[in-house]
Amino acid sequence: MTDTAQATSARHVPADLPDHIRHYIDGEFVDSVDGDTFDVLDPVTNETYLQAAAGKKADIDRAVAAARRAFTEGPWPRMLPRERSRILHRIADLVESRDARLAELESYDSGLPITQALGQARRAAENFRFFADLIVAQTDDAFKVPGRQLNYVNRKPIGVAGLITPWNTPFMLESWKLGPALATGNTVVLKPAEFTPLSASLWAGIFEEAGLPQGVFNLVNGLGEEAGDALVKHPDVPLISFTGESRTGQLIFGNAAPFLKGLSMELGGKSPAIVFADADLDAAIDATIFGVFSLNGERCTAGSRILVQREVYDEFVERYAAQASRVIVGDPQDPRTEVGALVHPEHYDKVMSYIEIGKTEGRLVAGGGRPDGFPTGNYVAPTVFADVAPDARIFQEEIFGPVVAITPFDTDEEALALANGVKYGLAAYVWTSDLKRAHNFSQAIEAGMVWLNSNNVRDLRTPFGGVKASGLGHEGGYRSIDFYTDQQAVHITLGPAHNPTFGKSGSPADQTDAATKLQA
Repeated sequence: MTDTAQATSARHVPADLPDHIRHYIDGEFVDSVDGDTFDVLDPVTNETYLQAAAGKKADIDRAVAAARRAFTEGPWPRMLPRERSRILHRIADLVESRDARLAELESYDSGLPITQALGQARRAAENFRFFADLIVAQTDDAFKVPGRQLNYVNRKPIGVAGLITPWNTPFMLESWKLGPALATGNTVVLKPAEFTPLSASLWAGIFEEAGLPQGVFNLVNGLGEEAGDALVKHPDVPLISFTGESRTGQLIFGNAAPFLKGLSMELGGKSPAIVFADADLDAAIDATIFGVFSLNGERCTAGSRILVQREVYDEFVERYAAQASRVIVGDPQDPRTEVGALVHPEHYDKVMSYIEIGKTEGRLVAGGGRPDGFPTGNYVAPTVFADVAPDARIFQEEIFGPVVAITPFDTDEEALALANGVKYGLAAYVWTSDLKRAHNFSQAIEAGMVWLNSNNVRDLRTPFGGVKASGLGHEGGYRSIDFYTDQQAVHITLGPAHNPTFGKSGSPADQTDAATKLQA
């Protein structure tokens, strides 16, 4: 039975919670043009705890106009990289100084365990610090043709960046887009996820205190099909960075196509963790438990399909199920909690429906429903299915919750076919003591990122993104700089101009005679 930290009436509620969240446009907090709002729910009780302004096209128009004005008339795009870097470092300092408060609000709003939310807040600060350093240190190509020409690359901010972010680890993922977009001199309109607007509302105060010029950052809350759709279709927004599910990515792709917008989309995943018989089973079990149950299983890179070689399959399943059953489910604000409440009842219903499907497709060895002691709220016991066939829905489809499918394999070739046998290709994890196999196998996997004998440890210098239905483009390090800037090639002649000469060979009659002689 899954361990639980029992919910009690003494549950911690953060002090000074707002009862209303507004948009932030051109340096001011404002309501929607039509005054409309939507409910924001506490994941533990599913009760409405605040109202958020519901942005629509008119609100997006206001925000884009402010961002466009700040780009064309304001100082931000024209600042030296070092000047922008100083402001980004101040942003990072402010985030770090408020990490406990950020984590407290993030945990309350999203259902993430407080200790994990704290780690995400600190990662948000690191994201800003990384890009603050990168824009100062970056170099671009320069080519000299001796005695003739010098050619170099000039990078220019593009304009208004539309940023659409998800509800899992929202504050950190917002920073992942805001950092490079701002570092490169763009202005932004952020549309955060409607399930989790609370922590996003804190950016405005942080940016103001850090000295970000007015109009550079704008935030519009609202539903994806209203505010998000209007942002994607706005003609003055030349690029969209989106993180979310693959179906929404398809809609954004279609809606952005008539405007030929730049797109960066990190979409869904159904990532495999492949465990060979020669793997360190202790390390593999610990990593794969954490890889699917951390962040409540609501993570795009979760290793939610575990493929285990037949020789160690029975032992692995038995040990994995036992350890999964000991994962502590509890109030998100309790520091002992390892799995909190899912973000929203709509998502909870989706995950629970997949668990019911899984009971017909695999052997349930842990979890399988609501944990004991939590009669209300969006709580799901860490759930493990074994003997799952590769055509099962719980093998093929993204669940985005604390649910894992385990499948046996016999040969390397079979493992590779299973790993690649889904429409997604975001991440993969390989556990083996054979170095040659590790490299060859990882390079054959259809995934944008592969970790060998490792949990998901991010290096911000490396590209982040997927293949197939998992995304379009990459961000991270110089890939983010590439996405948020136009690259302009500048060519300078150093010596005499080397131009082909037309029209200097004489009169038209002379040219005709010359042509006739050439033909002869």
